[in-house]
Amino acid sequence: MVSRGEAGQGPRSSLRDRARTGHARTRAGNGAAPPDAPPAPPGLYGAPLGQAEAAELAALLAALADPVRLRIVSFLLAKGETCSCDLAVPLAKSQPTISHHTGILAAAGLIAGERRGRWMWWRVDEQRLAAVRGALGG
Repeated sequence: MVSRGEAGQGPRSSLRDRARTGHARTRAGNGAAPPDAPPAPPGLYGAPLGQAEAAELAALLAALADPVRLRIVSFLLAKGETCSCDLAVPLAKSQPTISHHTGILAAAGLIAGERRGRWMWWRVDEQRLAAVRGALGG
């Protein structure tokens, strides 16, 4: 999917499309990247963000802009795939609170879940997280 950036910038791919297709840029913006580098969408370094890209990046950052959600992502990165039932005790939060926050992270595409019986098992979407990291120049 191609979206239009600011007036006069021409077509620009969304963050998700660039991450999905493996389009990568260096901070210098020359298009070259090491072969083992994760996909890096355009971000704060290089060409200015278009309106759609800025809105998408802001939505991803908003999903991470909560201490509970940051802890959930950190926990999932450290432990790998985890049942939502195993998040309540280490995070000292109720199950409805965990469900609320995992829902926000899942809607942003930062984590993915699979229902097994009555519980959800969550894992971090590594490509999506790499896209956020790349957009921030990391």
